[in-house]
Amino acid sequence: MSITTDIGICKTKVRTPCIRQHDFVDFKFVRLAETAKDTIRDFLRMFLELSDGGGISRTRFVTGISVNVVLVNHKAAVEAKGVPPLAEWGELVTRMPDSTSTQQDEEKAIEPPVVSESPALDSDLPPEGGVRGWLCCAGGSLGLIGIFQTTYQETLLKDYSSSDISWIFTIQLALIWAPGSLFGRIVDAYGPRPVMLPCTFLCLFSLCMTSLSTEYYQIILAQGIGYGLGAGGIFTTSLVCVSQWFVKQRGLALGITVAGSSIGGVIFPFFLRLVMEDVGFNGMVRYTALFIGIALVGAFFLLSARLPPKKWDPETTWIDFKLFKNRGFAFYALGSYFVMWGLWAPFDYLPSMAQLSGMSDSLALYLLAIVNAASLFGRIIPGHIGDKVGYFNIIVASAFFSCIAILCLWLPFDYHSSNAGLIVFAVVYGFFSGAFVSIMMPCCAKSGSLETLGRQIGTYQGVIAISTLTGLPIMGAILGRQYNSTFMGLQAFAIATMFIGFVLLLISRNVLAAAHGTWKY
Repeated sequence: MSITTDIGICKTKVRTPCIRQHDFVDFKFVRLAETAKDTIRDFLRMFLELSDGGGISRTRFVTGISVNVVLVNHKAAVEAKGVPPLAEWGELVTRMPDSTSTQQDEEKAIEPPVVSESPALDSDLPPEGGVRGWLCCAGGSLGLIGIFQTTYQETLLKDYSSSDISWIFTIQLALIWAPGSLFGRIVDAYGPRPVMLPCTFLCLFSLCMTSLSTEYYQIILAQGIGYGLGAGGIFTTSLVCVSQWFVKQRGLALGITVAGSSIGGVIFPFFLRLVMEDVGFNGMVRYTALFIGIALVGAFFLLSARLPPKKWDPETTWIDFKLFKNRGFAFYALGSYFVMWGLWAPFDYLPSMAQLSGMSDSLALYLLAIVNAASLFGRIIPGHIGDKVGYFNIIVASAFFSCIAILCLWLPFDYHSSNAGLIVFAVVYGFFSGAFVSIMMPCCAKSGSLETLGRQIGTYQGVIAISTLTGLPIMGAILGRQYNSTFMGLQAFAIATMFIGFVLLLISRNVLAAAHGTWKY
């Protein structure tokens, strides 16, 4: 019998002796994709050179030899095939059957070779979007439109200090992060609907209660705690569902998702100003609830999980402090903590500073819209670039330039007011702060191992919750000490903490990049 091999441009016709069943040797090559064809060609050349006659049937191929080239991108894929994990990629693994091999194993061994041009377990990998994936992304963006801050200083809470008012937004922001591990586990176990439905109701109910509130503590309970918990469930559900549909484009997809809050930040300053003039504060909040309700209904139907539900494991660790033994994760979590301590300062205090410097009330309010409009692009474009050059490179750069923007563009205007200068700062800071927020979770996923991913995310969200819960009140207290006459103290606090965070993030990036042997990290 004869066989003609056709691998690439190698075409050879030879005659070789048949090989008996008990001479079977099962080779498994684990090679990188770009060298797979060369490996097969070299093997066949070696095999054919050793042949001295006889033939091999092409349809049955080698009666006792099975050559399987399995391209893997994960150690688990190798283990799933029953092959011991390799120390390094591309090693040759030779497995000889022992005397106890069954007839079933021998029949599998004589099957024709399988050459895979795609990674093993491709069916388990995200499809990189598709219609359902991008609809899910759009749903996540709709769900986050309602994450916004309402300004109370000119309406119900005129007699309260900036530090007191900042607690409303602070509690809301902290509760968006703190219960993330709980909501994430519920989504994994039961899908997105059991989280989205009650959280949507809670958001709308909280806004309706806010419209009826007349006291400080009532607003804390309604918008701070109630709306914060509801928005936290929607936030986590959006991130979990979108992440299941993307890997290579995850930065872009999550950037589009979290851009929903920037869209809300652009719309609401104009919306609130126009509506409040006609119906007052309480009516404005009710119209806001209607608008957010429409967006959340759309998110409810668009968000979907790609992976099947997992069984609820009551023994799963929620927060694991042992993860801080991993230097890459420890430096990343601490760096994010310090950056987030100062990151929200312009969002909370820029309009107040603009009014104090002589800017009109309407233009000062629209500064938030400018910040969020720039943040919209900052959350999408850098995320897409991060898919190409590494998420840590982007988050380090965004932390650095956010700090520089406060130092060089915001701090000087505390001495020499300029409307044009504040607008330029709003654009620059909005872009880079948006980039930081959009890249946080992709970086968290890359700061440790896949085996501890769930605990990493839960622990990281706990760290961020503490940071957001303490940062704004500290800056509010600093501003109160200066009798609300100058913002230099809180600006200096934001600059110092964000620079410390930048240094820690840079260390984390260098540790992880060195461990993985690539600068694209």
